[in-house]
Amino acid sequence: MNSHVKTESVPVALAPIPFIDVASQRARLGTRIDEAVTRVLNHCRFVNGPEVTELESKLAAFAGAKHAISCSSGTDALAMILMAWGVKAGDAVFCPSFTFCATAEVVPWVGATPVFVDVLEDTFNMDPRSLEAAIKVATDKGLNPKVVIPVDLFGQPADLDAILAIAKAHGLKVLCDTAQGFGATWNGQRTGSFGDATATSFFPAKPLGCFGDGGAVFTDDDDLVPVLKSVREHGQGVDKYENVRIGMTGRLDTIQAAILLEKLAIFEDEIAARQRAAARYNAALADVAIVPAVDPRATSIWAQYTIRLPHGVRDGLGAALAREGVPTAVYYRIPMHRQPAYAQYPAAGNGLPVSERLSGEVISLPMHAYLDEAAQDRVIAAVRRALGK
Repeated sequence: MNSHVKTESVPVALAPIPFIDVASQRARLGTRIDEAVTRVLNHCRFVNGPEVTELESKLAAFAGAKHAISCSSGTDALAMILMAWGVKAGDAVFCPSFTFCATAEVVPWVGATPVFVDVLEDTFNMDPRSLEAAIKVATDKGLNPKVVIPVDLFGQPADLDAILAIAKAHGLKVLCDTAQGFGATWNGQRTGSFGDATATSFFPAKPLGCFGDGGAVFTDDDDLVPVLKSVREHGQGVDKYENVRIGMTGRLDTIQAAILLEKLAIFEDEIAARQRAAARYNAALADVAIVPAVDPRATSIWAQYTIRLPHGVRDGLGAALAREGVPTAVYYRIPMHRQPAYAQYPAAGNGLPVSERLSGEVISLPMHAYLDEAAQDRVIAAVRRALGK
């Protein structure tokens, strides 16, 4: 047991620990966000204002991508890319089953078919061998393999070496979903700079989040950029009254861009704080639970800190921690191929056993850049008590 963990009984009167502490970040930034929002209120360019252009430039530089195109949400970022690529009925788009629904949700929007792929037990990310099996399933069903969407689940990049190689062999576009992983690295390179395009989210709970919905697309493809911008603006051509393709209203509000600029300025420091917190969790809990593993080629942004427990134990732990003011969350109780809305779609031929097993084992603990050691020790002690350690 970690000698720094306090195991005495926790007084019931202790205030609950935040699962994600946006308020502490708000306090750290002080008046900077108020002043940034006030500048937008004063210049009144609430749509496509100068802060949007500045944010796109700084996001691209941070990610190491040639272009960043901001948009209204991470889901819309995914959809915009599929629309810009002309993905359509008869096309197969490969998605991990153990993920948030948005990854697959956008595929039927464009008439295509999501094909579900299993994940790896240690990283929770797409299993390259299962991807190969899913491509065969899609081909056998007469679908055209078109796009693979690897997800950087809980903050860690997928195995991009293997997935990019498979995509090249089969002529697939690679759409990286780094909604949970923006700021992490693979082989020393930031997420947002891999594949044909990347989508991310700035939902408030994300490591880099705004005060509402927001997202971005990253790409090095010069020809894709004007198409994405057209899709983002109702499919406009030379102006908003010429519509050359089906589009959407996918813009990022200028106020959200102004907020993100202030948060981006402290993001590197917050990443380091998350990594310190994750290392402390791993050291203190490795003997009582299966703690998350990071591929040696990767760094994680730790969007969530997720442990695994034997079936039947997780819900009891969550209830015990709740009594001590320690919140938990389960991502995800039902894998995508078992969801009522998606059960009709094909999956790799083995039934996706890892996704099904993980759905019954995972539970996430409080994780954010402002999780101080005292609060974290309280979480650790509560976990150990609940598990009889």
